[in-house]
Amino acid sequence: MENDVNKLTKEDFVSAQMVKWCPGCGDHFIIASLESILPQLGKKKEDLLVISGIGCSSRSPYYVNTYGFHGIHGRALPIASGAKIANPNLSVWVTTGDGDCLAIGGNHFIHCLRRNMDIKVILYNNQIYGLTKGQYSPTTPMGKITKTSPMGTIEEPFNPGELAIGAGGTFFARALDVNPKLQMEVMLAAAKHKGTAFMEVLQNCVIFNNGAHAYINDKEFKADRQIHLEDGKPMLFGKNMDKGLKLCKNSTKLEVVTLGENNITIDDILVHNPHQEDRGVHLMLAQMKAPEYPVAMGVIRDVDKPVYSELLEGQIAEAKQKTKFHCVQDLLNSGNTWNVE
Repeated sequence: MENDVNKLTKEDFVSAQMVKWCPGCGDHFIIASLESILPQLGKKKEDLLVISGIGCSSRSPYYVNTYGFHGIHGRALPIASGAKIANPNLSVWVTTGDGDCLAIGGNHFIHCLRRNMDIKVILYNNQIYGLTKGQYSPTTPMGKITKTSPMGTIEEPFNPGELAIGAGGTFFARALDVNPKLQMEVMLAAAKHKGTAFMEVLQNCVIFNNGAHAYINDKEFKADRQIHLEDGKPMLFGKNMDKGLKLCKNSTKLEVVTLGENNITIDDILVHNPHQEDRGVHLMLAQMKAPEYPVAMGVIRDVDKPVYSELLEGQIAEAKQKTKFHCVQDLLNSGNTWNVE
């Protein structure tokens, strides 16, 4: 049966709609990863909701066979917040892009994180406006020549992870579009998280920004340019797993070191703890960029904090207990009343 949660498979979540993304687009990998993890959530299909704004990424609700809502530009998060509050049993997923989420939707984004709404947000970050044909976005690197910056951008880009953690986000993870295994790992971790779970997927736009993440994903050098973080394990990377991260003496900066050099041992390497409430190390990890540092991948932050919808439900329950109004008639007959003859 379709709604026997123990029998649902990936194929049950693949829509009959024709997928209208360019061949080779990283979006194909992301949607396939999402469809693969949905059967593992233990939810009926009618209890799953995919919401989007506008952009290439925002076509996702058409391609996932669940309830969905294709909203307007930048407004996916307030729509998702309303849906979650109205039906707390829903597992709500938002698919958005770097322009949709961080430009016109930026205000909704930071306040969703601040409130810790219990929704899951996947940011497709290709560092460009793809659907509208190649304008620079809030994550486009400084100096990049685009349709709207013919002499190169003169703006510093947002770092989505830094922005999310700075806004009080309780969950942040990062993956590459061409690494479905890691994508599914972070999506499942996000699904288990109570609160706003924000995932950045570094995604390639083959038409308007091809190779945006090629430097960190080069087959020959990616072992040295990425670090895959695992809870409770030392932060090691490199082809020989002999490089690592340690805190500088003043504990305000991370340092890349090599085992065996300058008396560095495994005991000097930081052990990853995504659950520590202090944001210091998590911010440093989110901020790391090549070539000085490897780019952090995996779950960077996963902290338990009160969830907005649950706090709101508690207030509503308390108000119901204390109120003297139990129906509309009670309200209409309250206060000063008059009979009109």
